[in-house]
Amino acid sequence: MTGNSQVRDTQTARSLSITRQRVEAGLRKRYRRERRFRLYGLLSVVFGVLFLGFLLFTIIGNGYTAFGQTHLRLDINFDAAVLDPDGSRRAEALASADYQALIKTALGNLFPDVTDGRDRRELNALVSSGAAYRLQDMVLASPELLGQRRTLWLPADDAVDMLIKGRVGRDAASGGQLSPQQLSWVDRLAAGGRIEQRFNKTFLTSGDSREPELAGIWGATMGSFFMLLVTLLLSFPLGVAAAIYLEEFAARSRWVDLIEVNINNLAAVPSIVFGLLGLAVFINFLGLPRSAPLVGGLVLTLMTLPVVIIAARAAITSVPPSVREAALGIGASPMQMVFHHVLPLALPGMLTGAIIGMARALGESAPLLMVGMVAFIVDVPGSPLDPATALPVQVYLWADSPERAFVERTSAAIMVLLVFLLIMNMTAVWLRSRFERRW
Repeated sequence: MTGNSQVRDTQTARSLSITRQRVEAGLRKRYRRERRFRLYGLLSVVFGVLFLGFLLFTIIGNGYTAFGQTHLRLDINFDAAVLDPDGSRRAEALASADYQALIKTALGNLFPDVTDGRDRRELNALVSSGAAYRLQDMVLASPELLGQRRTLWLPADDAVDMLIKGRVGRDAASGGQLSPQQLSWVDRLAAGGRIEQRFNKTFLTSGDSREPELAGIWGATMGSFFMLLVTLLLSFPLGVAAAIYLEEFAARSRWVDLIEVNINNLAAVPSIVFGLLGLAVFINFLGLPRSAPLVGGLVLTLMTLPVVIIAARAAITSVPPSVREAALGIGASPMQMVFHHVLPLALPGMLTGAIIGMARALGESAPLLMVGMVAFIVDVPGSPLDPATALPVQVYLWADSPERAFVERTSAAIMVLLVFLLIMNMTAVWLRSRFERRW
């Protein structure tokens, strides 16, 4: 018996040892899998950050130079015989005067050896065509400039600007657009201290233009502002009202379930479908003006409304039932319970969802293309009914332009758009952290 007991003990010990080894091997294998999974997750985060950093580095590297503009220092003689030959100083006469002749005369004084007609045209092409309009604005604002001589910094042509910024080379093989004579004139101007990089105020204060050195984003910025204003004024109250009704007052039925399913489906519909709907309803049926921020805002409202409703319903659901029960227990009506107790507590979540939906709408371009906001608009809109474009559409237009100078302006416009998106998302985070209550 003792021998059999020892054998059994030995077999039991051996079995336990084998089991322990299998368990330990299984644990080691599971731990290795967990470590690999964590490593894969870490690598995914690292690769995502690297790609994001590369994207931002590329955009900033291409776009930061757009905030500077090459200027030429010229001695402008506001000759009254050229600008106001009859001496009336009427605004109509001053507005229609030949200000380009003043620039040609100033360049001719700097380069008196240039006499051939073709050479003079190449020389005059070094200065932007918008310089004449700048002189016009100065004279219209201060007619006493007539007869005076002023030293002014005027914007250079985009070909000169790209050369000075180092974006292109001096020959055609490296992207240069200036002739050898023009390069020699630019070198003489630079040697005389008449070329300088200055802050490009035009880029932030002007509308679009065919000339890159005159193009700005202010028109697109105002168009986006009016569109988002229309979207906010329509989508937020309608979305909150729909969420309150569905969560607090609507009885459960097939119709309510159908509405909820359709709302969730609409949140995933491609944005261009809303653009087609806006084209058919707002423009073709209702006759609203094409390219107007009002129409763009209405289209973006249709696209944003499901997101706002879903976010508002989630915020209402997060309010504890005890709040409702306590309000009803002290004699509040269902309407008072919702608007005096539930809605104030759910409002931070609603605002967060609305801002995130607005941020998504700010970056949309496909629905706006369908309602005509891809048109070339020079003037800055003054109301939601004026023709306008939007920031993402402006990026699309400049990216499609053949001029090399529009490349940096495209990246700069993307930088401005990213700044607006960052501000809106930071506002949403601040609202949630500032007013949200945890239960």
